[in-house]
Amino acid sequence: MLCQILDTAKKYSMTETGDEVIAALSGGADSVCLLLALNELKETLGIKLSAIHVNHCLRGNESDRDEQFCRDLCGRLRIPLICGRFNVKEEAENRKISTELAARDIRYRFFQENSSGKKIATAHTANDNAETVIFNLARGTGTKGIAGIPPVRGNIIRPLINVTRSQIENYLKEKNQEYVTDSTNLTDDYTRNIIRHNVIPVLEQINSSLFRTVSSDSDNFRTDNAFIEAEAEKAYNACRTEKSSLKGLSDFHEAVRRRCIARLLDENNIETSSRRIADMDSICLNGGKINLSGNIYAVSRDNILSVKEILPENNEHVCIPVKYGANSFCGKTVTIRLRENDGHYSENSFDADKLTGNAVIRNRLPSDRIKLAGKSFTSSVKKLFNRLVDISERNRICFIADEEGPVFIEGIGIAERVCIDETTRNILEIFIDCD
Repeated sequence: MLCQILDTAKKYSMTETGDEVIAALSGGADSVCLLLALNELKETLGIKLSAIHVNHCLRGNESDRDEQFCRDLCGRLRIPLICGRFNVKEEAENRKISTELAARDIRYRFFQENSSGKKIATAHTANDNAETVIFNLARGTGTKGIAGIPPVRGNIIRPLINVTRSQIENYLKEKNQEYVTDSTNLTDDYTRNIIRHNVIPVLEQINSSLFRTVSSDSDNFRTDNAFIEAEAEKAYNACRTEKSSLKGLSDFHEAVRRRCIARLLDENNIETSSRRIADMDSICLNGGKINLSGNIYAVSRDNILSVKEILPENNEHVCIPVKYGANSFCGKTVTIRLRENDGHYSENSFDADKLTGNAVIRNRLPSDRIKLAGKSFTSSVKKLFNRLVDISERNRICFIADEEGPVFIEGIGIAERVCIDETTRNILEIFIDCD
């Protein structure tokens, strides 16, 4: 087992000669094995060893027993020990989070506070890694979740990550070394315990080398994940035009796009989920918008994916009779000219004689539909706007409509029924300028 730990430390460059390593010591079998193994290997590794213990004060006398056990063990081995006591239950209630999460946050915060310039060694094992992979798969995950527990993360190292619990128990038995047992680990009150006590034994019947197989697979997934992350980093930097916007993301592979989308959400403090990322990936390719939270939307238009705040629209309806010359509409000047057809006209022109009844200048109505020139089907304006028009501009888009509905929509086009053809005698031309 010690050779296995040395190989793991070397493979992942966990330590260098002269490093100060602090072993996270709970008093349980895994952490006691970690401490003893590192103590045996400290000269070979060239490290200086100490330990750290967190008393979560969750199990009354049992928690105090664990702390005292750690003090006695480190005293006997002459290993310096740092102890911290915390009211986890109170923090969980104040932050409205689970006790498990509060305990983990407190533990790692205490580790970081006491490890500046040092390494923290935690006692995660191959069993822990397999349980994590299964847990992530059960609740839904991506490549990163299947990769399991990373052997190295920042200044945290996990020398036992390829060691199984049975190896640990055999090692402690050979050393005649006692350890404490957390009574909560014996129940199925926590999800991980359900996996440990019920799922793992069944999987081991299928594959007796389960932990070695999962460790190998996790290593492969970590390699793949590192590559995709590196490609996503390059893509994100290439696409970023300004804060909260990515241009040209649709040109990249789906795996890269989705990593970039997750990062965009993280940077805007929006919770990520596989469903939300998939929805944003869809509009990245096809255009459109989705609501993320409150007034925050993901908007994709002209190959630019943005996260932006969009306040509720002013739904005031504007409708004015068409007059030739300049018309004021929603902060724009809409100039309308009537002239004879001389064979020359712009795309914002149509046959004036094909209008039905009186024409008006207005903004959109919920029921608006239009069959655009050159199209064989009628479209709802809502769908056209979702695909083509920024949500903040939709109520200011200029419509020319007659008694049958829209004949012109600013930035979108002319209705088929008023198109200019060889019979056209009079043309209506539209020019739009912002005031």
